[in-house]
Amino acid sequence: MSTCSTVSRDLDEPISGTAATASTWLLLEQPGPWGAKALTSSHLDPALGRALETAAQGTGVRVALIRRPGRHADCGTPSERQVYAAHTVPGRTWLHSATTCDPQELLDLDFAALGRGEQRTFDSVLDARPHEGDPLALVCTNGKRDRCCALLGRPLAAELAASGVEGVWEVTHLGGHRFSPTLLVLPYGYAYGRAEAHAVKEILHSTQEGRIVTEGCRGRSAWERPAQAAELAVRRAAREDAADVLRVVGTAGAAPRWEVTVAHTDGRHWRVLVAQGASLPPRPETCGTSALGSPARMDVVAVREMTASALAG
Repeated sequence: MSTCSTVSRDLDEPISGTAATASTWLLLEQPGPWGAKALTSSHLDPALGRALETAAQGTGVRVALIRRPGRHADCGTPSERQVYAAHTVPGRTWLHSATTCDPQELLDLDFAALGRGEQRTFDSVLDARPHEGDPLALVCTNGKRDRCCALLGRPLAAELAASGVEGVWEVTHLGGHRFSPTLLVLPYGYAYGRAEAHAVKEILHSTQEGRIVTEGCRGRSAWERPAQAAELAVRRAAREDAADVLRVVGTAGAAPRWEVTVAHTDGRHWRVLVAQGASLPPRPETCGTSALGSPARMDVVAVREMTASALAG
């Protein structure tokens, strides 16, 4: 059976610079089945789902539903739901958790403040606290958006949970179905594709120690796609795996060519030239359509460390 993910894998389509963009993730537990647009087509009140979508627009906050791995029969409205918020911008990274018996409380959050990295209302409205457990591993399993997410994502989530990995959740949508199984790791917000259980365990172990694995990495959600590719390229060139030491401090240009400036906390800077290309040959980008397309790809053309004189100039 040919799927969008098997075609992408066979073509060795580049994965860098393909992560969903969000400065802050807001995650709400919702058991039971999910539809293609889960916030409004699940057992969550669709009016609440629409209101959350509206509240998040333009704020940098991305709202998603999560559920425990396994069977998804919904035995009724859960008395208590898990809620997480995570800000993924370097230097201000945090992950807080809470529980709620009334998801309508989420509408009392200041979404603009959340997007800026302020956890004040999240903590006060939901009586939230900093998350003290293992990193979160969010595996996309929403087969109603793309069958690859169910065929590949659900077994991965189940295998991780069965082997005792803490912090594993299924999530509604991470984009890039053709890279299934896809994974988002919080608090830092790095996304991964074509994930396998042994690799995910190494990724989570490294994250726990404040280190980033670049193998199979799609990028950090805090940045737009050219900057995601640039930051990963600097990590590889500089052999830097510390989590929060690199920041994207400037992006000049527009499609199909950008110059991205990446800064290290030790004062080093790099200029990275990123070009947008097309992944050929044309083919359906998801299993949910028969229309042919050529997905955009981010190609790093050059990575150049800047000298002190260039910085001064």
